[in-house]
Amino acid sequence: MKSIKNGNRTVSAASQAQARLDSQTDAFAASVNSNQQALVADLKSSFDFIVCGSGSSGSVVARRLAENENASVLLIEIGGSDDLAEIADAAKWPLNLGTDRSWNYRTLPNPYLNGRTMPVDAGKVLGGGSSINVMCWARGHKSDWDFFASEAADNAWDYASVLEIYRRIEDWHGIEDKSFRGIGGPVHVEPAADPNPIAPAMLEAAGAFGIPTFANQNGKMMEGDGGAAICDLLVEDGKRRSIFRSYVYPYMDRSNLTVLTHALVTRLTFSGKTATGVEVVHKGNTIHISANEEIILSLGAIQTPKLLMQSGIGDQIELQRFGIPVIKHLPGVGRNYQDHVACDVVWEYRHALPPRNTMCESTFFTRSSIELEFPDIQAIQVEVPLASIENAQKYDLPAAGWGFFGGVVRPQSRGSLHLSGPSYSDPVHIDANSLSHPDDMRAAIACVELCRAIGNSAALRPFTKREIMPTSLKGGDLEDFVRNASRTYYHQSSTAKMGTDSMSVVDHQLCVYGIKNLRIADSSIMPRVTTGNTMAPCVIIGERAGEILKSKYKL
Repeated sequence: MKSIKNGNRTVSAASQAQARLDSQTDAFAASVNSNQQALVADLKSSFDFIVCGSGSSGSVVARRLAENENASVLLIEIGGSDDLAEIADAAKWPLNLGTDRSWNYRTLPNPYLNGRTMPVDAGKVLGGGSSINVMCWARGHKSDWDFFASEAADNAWDYASVLEIYRRIEDWHGIEDKSFRGIGGPVHVEPAADPNPIAPAMLEAAGAFGIPTFANQNGKMMEGDGGAAICDLLVEDGKRRSIFRSYVYPYMDRSNLTVLTHALVTRLTFSGKTATGVEVVHKGNTIHISANEEIILSLGAIQTPKLLMQSGIGDQIELQRFGIPVIKHLPGVGRNYQDHVACDVVWEYRHALPPRNTMCESTFFTRSSIELEFPDIQAIQVEVPLASIENAQKYDLPAAGWGFFGGVVRPQSRGSLHLSGPSYSDPVHIDANSLSHPDDMRAAIACVELCRAIGNSAALRPFTKREIMPTSLKGGDLEDFVRNASRTYYHQSSTAKMGTDSMSVVDHQLCVYGIKNLRIADSSIMPRVTTGNTMAPCVIIGERAGEILKSKYKL
């Protein structure tokens, strides 16, 4: 690697980022295109750092490494360009689901969901999930990060440390809150602008049930029992501000950052127990690219463990079943799978109101039981009528309606991922095992019942003609409704967890146990899924990886 030294820049990284973002004119876009075309056309055979995956963690890692012009960085993405109206227009996010911009996974049939399978979307485009999601910025609960620190035996992961990172990276456009919010960072965050009148009405309704209202959904609200607030969104003037656009794009005119799209990482290469490079299928050809220093996997909670197992890192019994040579026996790879599942509760509008922003403008977190010390259920108010396929067929959904998407955000259920064959083209089997733990069913029922109570309360009555589902079901009928209604929040995580026990895959510095020069930075390292949407925590994971790498290599 070239000698890596700090340049003579006096402008802060945040100010530089903002200046570059402001410069995204046609001229800058042309510069980016010509630069990247030249870099890919003359693709080097080795880079200092190879980052696999351009999602909410990988984009951050690539940017932090590329900030030093002497470090050569390759960012690999299987998907293509994010320069599409369906991605840029915040209101059009549903048009990305089920398309070639998603992996379009399906879980295995689940007996706890009446034998149903669930579709699982995951980003397959520049920006990963941050380019196809609902753009909700949820930091996680204080207890999540303190748990991370405890599991990792490293206080750099605790809430106090993470709060400082959040304040540093945010560019907050809401009510000033210097204790919790930051200004001038790369991540534009704002509360849903000019929300549908039903959103503040929901906050009033939640208050009648003891759920306090906060000025924003992050900060103080997520240090205690929860609360209700207008959603924080990565949206500016109706346009999505993905993590890729916020972090990577402003640096794509640099000669030291190559972004390789339509490229599938199929295998890691090794010399003994040292990761040396990647095998990539690009334009129908298999190429090998070496890493002079390190490889960082940021492929997400499904593809990261899949690649590890196909490369010989995982449970040796499963690897040997498919004739995969074992590089390192790590039985935790692909285990501990977690996700948030939720149920739709739907009403017909009294007078139709068009959705605004991302169609999801208000939310609440609370406890399903007073015995709990933290919120374990969340509901997002949805300004259109939604349902699982099974319930959509059973209930007569109105043309104009609204509802809650109420979920279990501290699930006790654990699933697993399994290979179906040795080839990269063999699909991964997702045994989500959702609602297998009885506590999750109890929490889901409590959430549905609370959503019904809030939705039918006085503050929301002016908006409501009639409740569509589930109405006043009880006992086994309500439980059956939950099993048929449950859908994923698309918050897959924890399949290569950070920790110190025998099922941990990475240590506190995100290094894969027993393997040199290989780290993981994505939702798979979470010891447990965070409380709420996972994009913001994935950015923190990327920032932590960036800090660790910059410190080690003196970038």
